Amino acid sequence: MGNYSSLDIAIIGGGVIGLTLARALYKRGVKSVALIESNSDIGMEASWAAGGMLAPQSEANEADAFFNLACASRDLYTNFAKELFEETGIDVELEKTGTLYLAFNEHDLEEIEKRYRWQTKAGLKVEKLNANEAREIEPYISENVLGALRFPLDVQVENRLLVKALNASVEKSGVEIFTNTKAETLLVENKKTFGIETSKGIIHAEKIIIANGAWASVLNFKDNIVKKINLEPVRGQMLCFASPERKIRHVIYSPRGYIVPRIDRRIIVGSTSERVGFEKRVTCEGINAITNIALEIAPPVGRFPLVDYWSGLRPATENEMPVIGASKSIKNLYYAVGHYRNGILLAPITGELLADEILSGNKPALLKDLQEL
Repeated sequence: MGNYSSLDIAIIGGGVIGLTLARALYKRGVKSVALIESNSDIGMEASWAAGGMLAPQSEANEADAFFNLACASRDLYTNFAKELFEETGIDVELEKTGTLYLAFNEHDLEEIEKRYRWQTKAGLKVEKLNANEAREIEPYISENVLGALRFPLDVQVENRLLVKALNASVEKSGVEIFTNTKAETLLVENKKTFGIETSKGIIHAEKIIIANGAWASVLNFKDNIVKKINLEPVRGQMLCFASPERKIRHVIYSPRGYIVPRIDRRIIVGSTSERVGFEKRVTCEGINAITNIALEIAPPVGRFPLVDYWSGLRPATENEMPVIGASKSIKNLYYAVGHYRNGILLAPITGELLADEILSGNKPALLKDLQEL
């Protein structure tokens, strides 16, 4: 590649965050945008390995800044999916049946009661079900269920189709994509970034966005005033079962894991949460743990054929909160990292808000309470 110049914006990372940012910037009139991806294919790391749940209410214990950001992003998905279909003809299978959160013991019941109380008080949509009501709408769930919450607005998307749609969209828009290109060193001079040293040469850009997930932690900086990104990869293993018919309709959670039913009758079950560095593999222990999750939630699933399994590395900051916005110390440098278990969920809002901040110079209100670098 050699030296490459004249870019307005270079984005390090070709997952859903980088892709959504590239699309959002192009739609705002930025024509010279490039994505730098170390793999041979776009979106094949955490974005490909995810479960695709868009479920902020199901997982939240309080209404904080992160929860508000996550709900706002979930609520963008209807138009986001519609626009991607219009742009590419790819249906990302936004499934709006809702999410069930199941309780199997007294502690679980206490947890869902707390969640029900604060979300009802906050005016959020949530329904409390007894065991019979839960099994009436999802007959496959275990007879051991004691109670449940239903979150009608917490939905799911087929994350691999989302990656394909975003890739097709940015390719049509003329965004330049450099695959098999490892971003190695960020070039900084006089507290201003001006380029990226890559495995194939230097890419010069007016502005740079770091959005390469867990791998942002190993990016070097040619200036000691730049704070090193403290991110840790957290491995999540997943199993995929083939159902003979489409019986399960909701995403189904328990405090131990989740089941995600796909339109094509595949059933995704996850996940583990392992701090093992960049070791991306599936283990016997992981398979056993996730199979037990399936058996607890919906015993018939554990008897279906196991047709696939995989793992991915989630990018976690110390407080498990994302970093989205301009660098505090380096001009023209921006971050979109640390999305941890919520990269698919937060992709639309990250693209919209960070694109707005980059072009206006003003930090959007929803980003003001997040951590900065």
